[in-house]
Amino acid sequence: MSAMAKKAKNFKKSKTGLYVSLGSTAFGAISVAKQARLAREDGDVLRLIDAAVSAAAIVTGLAILYRELKRLGDDDVLLG
Repeated sequence: MSAMAKKAKNFKKSKTGLYVSLGSTAFGAISVAKQARLAREDGDVLRLIDAAVSAAAIVTGLAILYRELKRLGDDDVLLG
């Protein structure tokens, strides 16, 4: 594995990588909110269910990322 590939693999487990993942997941939440609003306006139950399932996936993803961030913070003396 090249040095660049190792850096990319370790980026996902770094604090910066977790912050980028949190941001992109939160950005996805905006899209789901728009989808839910349009589904409510149109009265489309199936799209509304899809938005609710997507929102549940986003909440779960954010919880997992938060847990990983907290786990990384346990090693840091200053973060407590």
